[in-house]
Amino acid sequence: MRRRSLAVLAAAILIAPTVPSAAYAGPDYPFRDPHLPLAQRVDDLVGRLTLDEKISMLHQYQPAVPRLGIKLFKAGTEALHGVAWSNDIDHGASVVQADGTTFAQPPGLASTWNPDLIKRVGDAVGTEARGFNAENPRVFGLNLWAPVVNLLRDPRWGRNEEGYSEDPLLTGAIATAYGKGLEGFDPDHLKTAPTLKHYLAYNNEAGRDVTSSNVPQRVLNEYDRQAFRTPLENDAATGVMASYNLINGRPATVDPDLATLTRNWGTYPKFNVSDAYAPYNLTGSQKYFATQAEANAAVIKQGLDSFTVDDANGTPTITAIKQALAQGLLTESDIDQAVGHALSIRFRLGEFDPDGGPYARISPSVINSPEHRQLARETANQAMVLLKNDRNALPLKSGGSVAVVGPLSGTLYSDWYAGKLPYQVTAVDGIKERAKTVTTSDGEDRIALKDVTSGRYVTATGTTDADAVSATAETATDATQFDAVDWGQDILTLRNVANGKYLGYNGGPFITRDDQPSGWFVQQQFKLEPQPDDTFALRYAGYDTLESWFPATKYVTVGADGRLTLGSPDAAGAAHFTREVVRSGIDEAVAAAKKADTAVVVVGSQPFINGREAHDRTSMALGTGQEALVRAVRAANPHTIVVLQTSYPDTITWEQQHVPGIVWTTHAGAETGHAIADVLYGSANPAGRLTQTWYRSTDQLPPDLDDYDIISSGQTYMYSKQTPLYPFGYGLSYTSFRYGVPSVANGKVTLQVTNTGGRDGDEVVQLYTHQRTSRDTTAVKQLRAFQRVHLKAGQTRTVTLKLSPADLARWDVTRGRWVIESSVYDILIGSSSSDIRQRTSLKVHGETIPARDLSRETRAESFDRYAGTKLLDETKSSGTVARATKPGDWIAFRDVDLRGATSFTGRTAALSAGTIQIRLDSPTGKLIGTASVAATGDVYRYATSTAPLTRVSGRHEVYLVFGSALRLSTFSIR
Repeated sequence: MRRRSLAVLAAAILIAPTVPSAAYAGPDYPFRDPHLPLAQRVDDLVGRLTLDEKISMLHQYQPAVPRLGIKLFKAGTEALHGVAWSNDIDHGASVVQADGTTFAQPPGLASTWNPDLIKRVGDAVGTEARGFNAENPRVFGLNLWAPVVNLLRDPRWGRNEEGYSEDPLLTGAIATAYGKGLEGFDPDHLKTAPTLKHYLAYNNEAGRDVTSSNVPQRVLNEYDRQAFRTPLENDAATGVMASYNLINGRPATVDPDLATLTRNWGTYPKFNVSDAYAPYNLTGSQKYFATQAEANAAVIKQGLDSFTVDDANGTPTITAIKQALAQGLLTESDIDQAVGHALSIRFRLGEFDPDGGPYARISPSVINSPEHRQLARETANQAMVLLKNDRNALPLKSGGSVAVVGPLSGTLYSDWYAGKLPYQVTAVDGIKERAKTVTTSDGEDRIALKDVTSGRYVTATGTTDADAVSATAETATDATQFDAVDWGQDILTLRNVANGKYLGYNGGPFITRDDQPSGWFVQQQFKLEPQPDDTFALRYAGYDTLESWFPATKYVTVGADGRLTLGSPDAAGAAHFTREVVRSGIDEAVAAAKKADTAVVVVGSQPFINGREAHDRTSMALGTGQEALVRAVRAANPHTIVVLQTSYPDTITWEQQHVPGIVWTTHAGAETGHAIADVLYGSANPAGRLTQTWYRSTDQLPPDLDDYDIISSGQTYMYSKQTPLYPFGYGLSYTSFRYGVPSVANGKVTLQVTNTGGRDGDEVVQLYTHQRTSRDTTAVKQLRAFQRVHLKAGQTRTVTLKLSPADLARWDVTRGRWVIESSVYDILIGSSSSDIRQRTSLKVHGETIPARDLSRETRAESFDRYAGTKLLDETKSSGTVARATKPGDWIAFRDVDLRGATSFTGRTAALSAGTIQIRLDSPTGKLIGTASVAATGDVYRYATSTAPLTRVSGRHEVYLVFGSALRLSTFSIR
């Protein structure tokens, strides 16, 4: 979708008085009395609304109710790392992009490991959200859709740039800080109402609306839910957004957690919302309900309060809900409850207070204020991670000559959930303030494409939608030249030299209009495919080509009038071009590097290309051209520093082996260049730490991105046994630190940390634990506490980290509850998950998990181990079952006391008859019984399956081996 830029007022002081909107002059209803309890005010207002008015408020755009003085309220303004964009109800819900302060991308925010700083960031974003709302409340609402707390389990996930970390504790801490800042610090009112995205277990883009995340109970409770639980329990968010995917076979939009767990975590009512158009997936791609009336009824009953569908048009939603009421699928009480949740945040925002609440006088003057610019720079500084510093290659000395090269050296990029940068400080800009002489090169090949048939060059003709690119130029000029950047996975962008705009496809014709690759379909992506005759075919590779409706013709042809069009399904029928290199980007960069004291190569990602919403990465490598640039510059100048600017981890194994200095940053907003220079020249001592494991290659990851079981597949630093390129928590400093001997007492771990180097700096002290003995597989190590500490050169500080036995609880699948096991727990304290400086231990007298008692009705999903089996929905409203997908799939239950057991009883559903074998100690172990499973005709119709068992004694691991595709809900062995 196309975004429009919104003009804002000049930056000024943080909060300036403004004239509030006209006060309500109607009757003095109780709901307008701020001294009454929240619940009483909500009930009073709900009671005054008609049924039609209440139903209309379940849409994203809650319409005005003039008779009660209630204005339009829009749910959802994007604010991932700054106010990003919203939609204009008065112009067809078109996207309006904000141009306020953009902070570092979320992985960068988390890389600070500094919740206090991130709380200040959230406070600034919340203040600017109020400023935008004051300027245009019909566009920029105060219900913010941020932060994203999906865990970064696999770095190939397309939306890696939106999350914080692979670790639930760190994610929860940063999300809580950001959310608290967004909400403001008034005890009774909200500055803004943040919404956590996306509930739950959502880490893949391919088929995201139809894939089911298979999440066993321990992973569900110990991992995925924890990231949401922490900010909700700390009242740092006002609700959640349901994700697109299915969770154990049930669409997240109707996950029962939305009506139960998420509402029980925290003090206040929750306002839960759907993701865009997700309610329609229930009757569309997911085929979960036959009618939209059934679907909408389930959405409301299962705990969502707002439908994000049909842009600003609430009529279809209203119609379906009214049908559900007429069919008895909903009651007015269901509507009242959902509307009450929606109104609760409006009350807390001060909307119905006579004076609008304490934040009502924030004006647009706060947007992009000097204070916020400085905070953005400070945050970008603290997020920088020093990955390598061989022989003190860094920091650089001021003065001297520097070659600053690479495709990201002279420009900054925004991402889908960022605003428009109001200004840019690039790496070149920042370094020019420090170096005596700076030479630059973007390292990009400048090429011209000549149509073989006509002998004419492809040329730009203008910058509007009507100015078609054509192969009509007889000679090579600036208009026929394009700067080509290799972003990896064979994707190129082509920027025209004459007008500085990118070649793009706008549904025809090809044009040069856009300042940067952007948009939902990113129509500025191409592939140049070499042909046997040494020519090239130009293939259009915008994301729209992946849609089912896009025609098969993806290759460029040249018409009789010279215009480029998509006219061939293959290279054979495409136009063939010669690729003339007008200027070699590598040669130019090498020449600059040879003449300089230092070469700084700035490479990385373009946030709209390869990894982003709707598109996962297939490779973690730098683009081939960028890799070649780094190698060539390093060969030309041994004092080469790589600045890697990416939204995710990359496999930079060669760089780690051969380049003396490497710094990583996310796309960090308008102040990125200042922050890069601050770190390169040592005015900021880097102390950022990685929040994800950086792997050496995709071979260290599971083959399937959709594998959500981090325990059985050995994912994340907690369970992986691989040796990564950079471990979780890793980052270097320009100084050094010594850790003293820790002491453990009264739920605290205390130690002294000394800065033993010659520079002031920050150390991130990380505390991990390992459980020595357990009934189950436990983490190799797991983060339990951390603290970023500033120490002057030579200074010693006492660091205290909280660690209580309650922090060591894990999920007991045998009894379906949290348990603290009796064990010795190793306490590991260090500078990263692999750099452990001190160790001690804690003996905990907790519980010993008893033997499995399968004589009680046992849920099949509570297995200890499994193979092939999937978790699916028991009914459309609740419950989870184990489903075999093929003969030989199994589930296993450890440490079962079978004394006296003579029979097996299971609750099963199957479309065709099958069997369940009961075996001991392995899938092919002793067979003690076989239950026949009858066909029930429906996957949601269950019957009882039984089998007599051969008597055995002692404790065994019991395997239920399935002979066919079937569902097992519960079973017992008695």
